[in-house]
Amino acid sequence: MAVRLLLKAGRVPEAERLDSSVDAVLVEEPSTGSISRSKGSLYAIVTVGPGPANHAAEATELVAETIKRQYYYDESAGIPVTLEKALRSANQRLRHGREGHGLARGALGVVVAVVRGHELYVATTGAADAFLVRQARLLTLPEDERGPGMPDPDDARVGVWRGDLTVGDTLILAARPVTALVGSDELKNAAVTLHPQSAAEHLHHLFVAAGGSLADGLLVLEATEVAATRSEHRLVPVRPAEPLAGAPERSPLPLADPIVEAASAVQGRARDARAAAGEAVLGLLDRATELLPRRRSRYRRVVPLASRQESQRRAAIAVLAFLGVLLVLAVGLWIFGSLRPGSGQIGQVNAGEQAIAAARAQLATVFGPGDLIAANPQVALADLRAAWTQLDRAAALGVSAATIGPLRSQTTGGLDRLYGVVTTASAPLFSFADLAPGAQLTNLVIGPDGAAYVIDRKGQTVIRVDLSARTGKVVVKSGQGGIGQPWALAVGGPDVLILDGNGALWRWRPSDAKGDGTLAKLRISAATPLGRNVTSVAAYVRDPQTGLSFFYAVDPQARQILRYSPAADGSGYPSDPANYLAAPADLSKVSGIYIDGDVFALQGTGLTRYQNGQTSSFKLDDPPDASDVRPGHDYAALAATGPRGAGRIYVWDRTHARVLAF
Repeated sequence: MAVRLLLKAGRVPEAERLDSSVDAVLVEEPSTGSISRSKGSLYAIVTVGPGPANHAAEATELVAETIKRQYYYDESAGIPVTLEKALRSANQRLRHGREGHGLARGALGVVVAVVRGHELYVATTGAADAFLVRQARLLTLPEDERGPGMPDPDDARVGVWRGDLTVGDTLILAARPVTALVGSDELKNAAVTLHPQSAAEHLHHLFVAAGGSLADGLLVLEATEVAATRSEHRLVPVRPAEPLAGAPERSPLPLADPIVEAASAVQGRARDARAAAGEAVLGLLDRATELLPRRRSRYRRVVPLASRQESQRRAAIAVLAFLGVLLVLAVGLWIFGSLRPGSGQIGQVNAGEQAIAAARAQLATVFGPGDLIAANPQVALADLRAAWTQLDRAAALGVSAATIGPLRSQTTGGLDRLYGVVTTASAPLFSFADLAPGAQLTNLVIGPDGAAYVIDRKGQTVIRVDLSARTGKVVVKSGQGGIGQPWALAVGGPDVLILDGNGALWRWRPSDAKGDGTLAKLRISAATPLGRNVTSVAAYVRDPQTGLSFFYAVDPQARQILRYSPAADGSGYPSDPANYLAAPADLSKVSGIYIDGDVFALQGTGLTRYQNGQTSSFKLDDPPDASDVRPGHDYAALAATGPRGAGRIYVWDRTHARVLAF
């Protein structure tokens, strides 16, 4: 009896997967018999390696969908060739698509398996593994020709392993972090002793308990035996029901058969006679037509080649002349129509007036009798946004700014009230004109004494500003005590930490409220040179009793945030720095950092939070007026209050000159 394989698939339910996971798990079992017999069933896992990756979820879904579509669409070769072509096509789409921007080389790992009947095909690239459990032995597939991962600019060849799949075999597809944390012994034991679904859930629980995160893609397939059904019928011989069965049929009436045969013969003779009469009539007609007079045959007239070419040339000239006249008429009508005021301009003016009228009606609803903003803020917000859209439409249709301006101001005032925008007036606190003419100020911090400290790049000094007395004083100058040009400032405990352009670290400790203090050089490890390559520094107090603090420096060239641990005696940071980020990242656009236990890095487009060196899912919401009053933003400065995980974050938006509170 024929035996065929039935695959039992076990996977982790979506509800139980990690929130941080972006792995794509693909299970494609065709329901059409022809496709199943020719291409088989497709199983794949697309996983993301460690490190930051933009659009990671979109990238994994794109790779999985491309592999499935290209594999089942390509009928030009066998399974190994079409599977390799599908992987190459997915790599090319990832490199040239939006989803692949920001991905490091080999950031994605892919493992693909195809099962057709008793045939098994496996291909792996990057941080993804495939295992075959057969007779309680764990085999790694394939043993060689593993790909480098995606995206791969070199488009390297990915080998396809081919083998047989028998009853009782178990195939495991998993992301590399799952294999590393769970271990091969647990994989084999779960595959041998548990149902595929139970094995997948058990391995996932072990992965989570071991502290796994990000990549948790897992798929367990078990081959079982199914007996093919076949219906058998026993042949029964057929016997005649009566002795005369099979004999020629004869009528029971005497002389009936001879009479029927005679009638058939008479009918045949009558048909033959009718056909002969018809042929005779047609022959007489043919002879009559031959006696009629005929026209003599005309001979074909031969036209010389030169005459024929001349006729064709004249016809072509006539056609071109006709087309030229039509072209001149069309151009003339178009120019004449553009010179006279057309109905299109009239329609545009009418549309602009309608947009202005609609905006005024919606503003009248909001600012008419009663305070709609206070009574029903949601309705007022919808009306004001609709009015803003109508004003944009009117501006696009050419309505003058003098007409739109007052309506725009009224709409902006209502939206600002709904968005909670507070407009404040600013006043000069201190002028640097006398103390530092033409100063180039940067790195403003609030010191431990409550005064403001700022670097003057032009004068190569550190200036202290007493915020209550509104006075300023130069406290540190380049060359003072051997210090180089002050480059970056941070506050650590009772000190103002100064990093100079030569990579040396200094502390300024205020001694009184008049701006006096002491300057001392701190020890710092020279394993990673600092200096002008550092764009931002910060400190985080480790022990409030001793005032010792960690020192952080952003180094875009090294693509790292360096963390220095303090010496117990407070003499500086002699130990080699540690790389805070788990994987190097692009820090060229970071303008500032803030530390409350986690590290916040500010860029013009948003704020990134790192927890234990890993990028978290934290992000700042778009301001409420980003879609209408003040589109776009450029964040340039950062401050925060409150303990870790609480309080408020304040960001300076350079595009609209405002402070946003989150």
